[in-house]
Amino acid sequence: MSDASIPRAMRQPLSLKIASNAFLLAWLLLAAFPLFWVLTMSFKSPVDAFSSSAWDVLIGPRTLSDGNGVSVVDIVLAIALAWGGIKAATRWLMPMASGEGTAQRIFSWAVIAVGFGVLFVIGFFFVLPVVAAPLEALLGPLGKPVLGLTTQHYQAVWVENAFYENFRNSMIVTVGVVSVSLTVGTLAGYGLARSGSTFAFWILIIALIFRALPHSVLVAGYLPVFINSAEILSPILGENAPTLYGQPLAVIAVLVSINQPFTIWMLRSFFQNIPVDLDESARVDGCTHFQAFRWVIMPVMWPGVITTGLFSFLLAYNDFLVTSLLLDASNQTMVPAIAGYFNRETTTTDQVEAVAAAVSITAPLFLLVMIFQRQIVSGLTAGAVKG
Repeated sequence: MSDASIPRAMRQPLSLKIASNAFLLAWLLLAAFPLFWVLTMSFKSPVDAFSSSAWDVLIGPRTLSDGNGVSVVDIVLAIALAWGGIKAATRWLMPMASGEGTAQRIFSWAVIAVGFGVLFVIGFFFVLPVVAAPLEALLGPLGKPVLGLTTQHYQAVWVENAFYENFRNSMIVTVGVVSVSLTVGTLAGYGLARSGSTFAFWILIIALIFRALPHSVLVAGYLPVFINSAEILSPILGENAPTLYGQPLAVIAVLVSINQPFTIWMLRSFFQNIPVDLDESARVDGCTHFQAFRWVIMPVMWPGVITTGLFSFLLAYNDFLVTSLLLDASNQTMVPAIAGYFNRETTTTDQVEAVAAAVSITAPLFLLVMIFQRQIVSGLTAGAVKG
C-alpha cells in the first residue's frame, strides 16, 4: 500500500518509520544471533568453537588443519541444493498438501515434511559429496577447503550416544500430552463456553489456581502414587500391574495436569468467539449436541486447536524439571539428556556435542511453525478479538 492511499492523519513521520524499522532490525539480530552462533559452534572442533576470537569460530582454522572443511565448490553446490529444494517444495510439494478436511491436510503436510526432510538429508550427506568430488579436482583452487566444518559432533550425538532414543522418548511424552490435553480441553472448553452458570465460572477459577502451583509441588504430590502404582493397580491388573515411576506415562500424567487448565482457558476463549447461532442451526437441522460440536463447530475451531496444541507441544517438548525427576535413564527425554553432558568430568568435546544436540532439537520446532504458520496466525488473531 502506497503512502498516497493512506489518509494524511494516519501517515507516520519519516523519523518514526526509520526508528521503528531500526528497532525491529535490531531485535531480529539480537534474537537470531544466539541461534546462528550455536549453529556455527556445532560444526567446529572444540578449539575453534570455544576460541576467544570470533574469526576463528566463524572460519575454523583448527578444524581445517584437522582435515575437515568445505570448499567454494561445496558451498555453491549446497546453496544451489537448498534453493532448489525450497523451490521444489513450494512449487510441487505444497500443492499436494490437500484434502477434504483440515485433518487430511495436516496429515498430508506431515507426510510431505518428513519426506522432504529425508530427501534433504540424503541430498546433503550422500549425493552432494559424490557430485562435488570430481568438480573440486577439476576446478583446482576453488576445490580447496576454505571453511572449517565437521559433522563429527552430530554423528557422535546421534550414533555413538544414541540420542535418537531420547528423541523417541520425547516424542512419546509430547504426543501423549498434546493428545490428552486437546481432547479434554476441546470438550471442556466447549461445555464451559456454552454454559452460563456460576458453577462453570468457579471451575475455571479453580483451574487457574491449579495452573499457578509450582511444578515441583505437583511432582511431589504424584510421586507416592507412581512409586506404589504396582500395589494400587494389582487388584485390577494382578501381577501385570506396572510401576509407573520412571515411565513416560508418569510424566504424561503430570504434564497434562499442569497444562490442562491452560488449554481449557484458551480453548474456551476460542469457542466464545464462535456464534451460538451455529449450534442452534445445527440442532434445528437434526444434529445432536455432539454432532453439532463435531461437524459444525470443530471445523471452524481448527486454527484455535492448532495454536493451543502448539503451546502444549512446547510445554512437553521443552520440559526439564518433571522429566528429570520422574524418568529413569533408559526413558530420558532430550532436554535432561543434554543437561547430562555437563558435569565435573565434562570436556570441551562433550560441550560441543551438547551444542550439537541442542541445535538438533530445534529442527522439529521450526518444522512445526513452518507447516502450521497460517493456522497459528489465524488462531492467535481469533483468540485476541472478541465477537
